[in-house]
Amino acid sequence: MTIPLEGPRFAEAQRALARFNHERLTPSLGLEVSSAEPERDVLDLEGAFVAAARERMATLLSDVPDDPMRFVRWFERLADDGPGQGDPLFPWLACRASHDEMKWFLGQEVAGEAGFEDLLALTQVKMPRRAKLEMARNYWDEMGRGQAKGMHGPMLQTLADHFGVKPTPETTVPEALALGNLMIALASNRHTAFQSVGALGVIELTAPGRAAHVVAGLRRLDVPLKASHYFSLHAVLDVQHSAAWNGEVLATLVDEDRRRARAIAEGALLRLWCGARCFERYRRHFGLGGHEKLPSVPGRTDQASYHVGPAL
Repeated sequence: MTIPLEGPRFAEAQRALARFNHERLTPSLGLEVSSAEPERDVLDLEGAFVAAARERMATLLSDVPDDPMRFVRWFERLADDGPGQGDPLFPWLACRASHDEMKWFLGQEVAGEAGFEDLLALTQVKMPRRAKLEMARNYWDEMGRGQAKGMHGPMLQTLADHFGVKPTPETTVPEALALGNLMIALASNRHTAFQSVGALGVIELTAPGRAAHVVAGLRRLDVPLKASHYFSLHAVLDVQHSAAWNGEVLATLVDEDRRRARAIAEGALLRLWCGARCFERYRRHFGLGGHEKLPSVPGRTDQASYHVGPAL
């Protein structure tokens, strides 16, 4: 089975996968078991999507080092030169997006969010001890260190509730659905577990800069601090998570088996590539273009070259 990465068939496939993944990860009593044939068809669809995306990334993997320290340095450079980094969408959200435009953006983000803590729990199964311990520390942070009010997932839901966001596969662009579908596929299959390690690690690496822009936009729109806390937290905490992940997870896994470097790198690039496609699709939705320079967002020093026009 093959599927395109653009167009109506791509959209149809991502919506089918999103519906399947919702049922796949929702606890049930098993009283209504679907027939194996439709499930097999959707799993084949998932495999075809991941295979097509991996093929698209193949040319970017030719220079991945397999020495642990050199690999970590290569990985960290993705924050500057990886797909989607420095996208002008985010300073525009910080400086210009209206309330309705921010609501639409958040709706897409919520729909594409697969639940970092659940992806992490799936990924860490049978991983080596040192990497597993760092994943456990990260998971504990995601779970609010045992306090319900500190759990990250409900924080995002609080923001969604503030904006009245209730996304469905039909109201979500396929690129956002593909992002969540990719993350679930990598974490749910043990043969792509190391790709999932790379994808999760690159989220920690690259999220803080984007989160800071979203926080600036939410504050400009007078969104209460309690509602915006999810992005405020990730603008800071993920910096610490990334440093620990790179040293305790990436370096140790590659040191134990250097073949893992390519798989981890592939997962990171897949995640960044899917993210970049989302940003491009969002900009098209907002009608961004032209060469109007945006003012700087306080606390950010990486915006001098960002130019976007007003939303149409």
